[in-house]
Amino acid sequence: MRLGETLSLTLFGESHGHMVGALLEGVPAGLAIDEGRIAQRMLTRRPGGHFASKRKEDDVVELMTGIHNGFSTGQPILIQIKNKDARESDYSFIPNHPRPGHQDLVMHLRSGGFADLRGGGSSSARLTAGIVAAAALVEPLLGDIRIDAHVGAIGAIEAARLDECPEEWASELCEQLRCRDVNVVDSMKDCIERIRKERNSIGSRVDVLVSNLPQGIGEPWFDGLEPALGRAYLSIPAARGVAFGQGFEAVEMTGLEHNSPWGGSPQKPMQEGERPDGSIAGLSTGSNLYAQIAFKPPSSIAHEQITLDLEEGEKKPLVVKGRHDPVLGPRAVSVARAMTTLVLCDLILRKRDAL
Repeated sequence: MRLGETLSLTLFGESHGHMVGALLEGVPAGLAIDEGRIAQRMLTRRPGGHFASKRKEDDVVELMTGIHNGFSTGQPILIQIKNKDARESDYSFIPNHPRPGHQDLVMHLRSGGFADLRGGGSSSARLTAGIVAAAALVEPLLGDIRIDAHVGAIGAIEAARLDECPEEWASELCEQLRCRDVNVVDSMKDCIERIRKERNSIGSRVDVLVSNLPQGIGEPWFDGLEPALGRAYLSIPAARGVAFGQGFEAVEMTGLEHNSPWGGSPQKPMQEGERPDGSIAGLSTGSNLYAQIAFKPPSSIAHEQITLDLEEGEKKPLVVKGRHDPVLGPRAVSVARAMTTLVLCDLILRKRDAL
């Protein structure tokens, strides 16, 4: 539950425990702490309307250590977010009747029966609250780097590319669904409402665009820009695939089609072409970096499923009660932005240390 090297984040807590949070280490001394920005980023983690879980959490971020007079001290920063709307009774059927698609069974076995499985326990997306808070805290380290993200697809409904969409939400529905393409949000809304009436869920995709990246950000091999981001993206609960640049479309391309010649000048070399790679060999090129993260349909659904009951030793019907998302993309947009922020800040600090 730890991410990063120079700037590192360690998660803690459980979905229905007393709190969730993070320990953030490696923040340079003297960084101004903007609690208003942190609160705003926490709000973006909660899409409006009926597209999200009905669980209501204030998500008040408490910075317990490492802050003095509004600035970081250089010591570890403990971030605490208390749980106030937990419902233990919604999970009375576990561990005996583990949910399909969840970690209930494997975590129960791994812990010898001692894990807290309520609401996903320590594997729950509830823990992304600490990730979003930590990223908001270190955001100034990005400098001029800009990170944008939106819902690129819900089911078979595809949105336009981020760089082809307005920079702001074009409508209230766009903001609720976290999709910048006003031309598809009505269809996305209809899809979600139909799926929810069927007591089912639907898959989705979040698209990320990083611009104003200076050249040379990233480490060789395993901590290159894409490997580091890929590891972070795939750790987001329910993530099932990550693609960068042309992604899997590169399989059908030739080298002449995929390569982006260098232009510009010796003093300021720049890639040419329609959509050059933002990273080569794990190092940023100065071009925009595009990423896509695929999310599976949420596993907790109100539809009856037939699955193994450990106590009785046979398969039985299970209907999962509680408050759950019908689709994950809208909520995952803020998490994808936060993961991108944390990884880039770590790599920026590592490059700075190497100079």
